[in-house]
Amino acid sequence: MSATDSSPASPTSPSLPVPAEVRELLTSRIHDVPDYPKPGVMFKDITPLLADARAFAVLTDAFAGLAERHRATKIVGLEARGFILGAPAAVRAGIGFVPVRKSGKLPGATLSQAYDLEYGSAQIEVHASGLAEGDRVLVIDDVLATGGTAEASVELIRRTGAEVAGVAILLELGFLAGRERLERALAGAPLEVLVSV
Repeated sequence: MSATDSSPASPTSPSLPVPAEVRELLTSRIHDVPDYPKPGVMFKDITPLLADARAFAVLTDAFAGLAERHRATKIVGLEARGFILGAPAAVRAGIGFVPVRKSGKLPGATLSQAYDLEYGSAQIEVHASGLAEGDRVLVIDDVLATGGTAEASVELIRRTGAEVAGVAILLELGFLAGRERLERALAGAPLEVLVSV
């Protein structure tokens, strides 16, 4: 759910972890909203996908399948749409779900991680007791844009002593080059993208 120039995926785009018919279904339910939130921006809206029970179930199955393939013991969802996508995938996979939230939103003891934005910085947090050594964590989010939030979540998870099993993204905006930033942070852990534009 972010801006794009509507560029097609390049021929060198990495292979995607879902069959073509699944990718086509998901893509057909992601709608372009021109000039939102400001003129010249093409917003990618995933709410029609969430409103379609079949498409949402297919997406949930795809994420749960990635959690199983990568032997994840927990799913981390990034605020806020990562909660919507990650929680049902965790239930489907039979594993726990841990939210990573913006600073100040979690009660009790937390660990935090700061990261840079285009103009300024932000901070995310996780409950200190939510993850532990021995956990294998799959991070789920809706969009990979510049990669800052996902990169910070990977660093935060490692600080808990848990292992990053991978990052799974519904939609990658390839022209924003977030993949390069995130892959450096992943240090060999897989990046799984269901739809790339």
